[in-house]
Amino acid sequence: MRTSLFLVALTLTLGAAQAQDAAAGRVKAAACAVCHGPNGISMAPNAPHLAGQPAIYLVEQLKHYRSGQRSHEVMGVIAKPLTDTEIDNLAAWYASLQISVQVP
Repeated sequence: MRTSLFLVALTLTLGAAQAQDAAAGRVKAAACAVCHGPNGISMAPNAPHLAGQPAIYLVEQLKHYRSGQRSHEVMGVIAKPLTDTEIDNLAAWYASLQISVQVP
């Protein structure tokens, strides 16, 4: 029973993330490009890649920066004014980007 409830909650969560507006997130992500790269692949050694990250992870991290639960002097300022919708849209944009890995 618990497994079924978890799967239903996960499906609803993932469905909600996919229903967000990735195109609006792409526009909003212009401000993120300075550190995280124009397509979510960072060239800065201290900024993570965002492309291909799960939306649920990105939403959680941005909300933690916004609330101050996660601290970073730049991300705290960037995330503070973001609305839940803007966060969802940014997460949808970065999650929609496909990345690939090549084994040497």
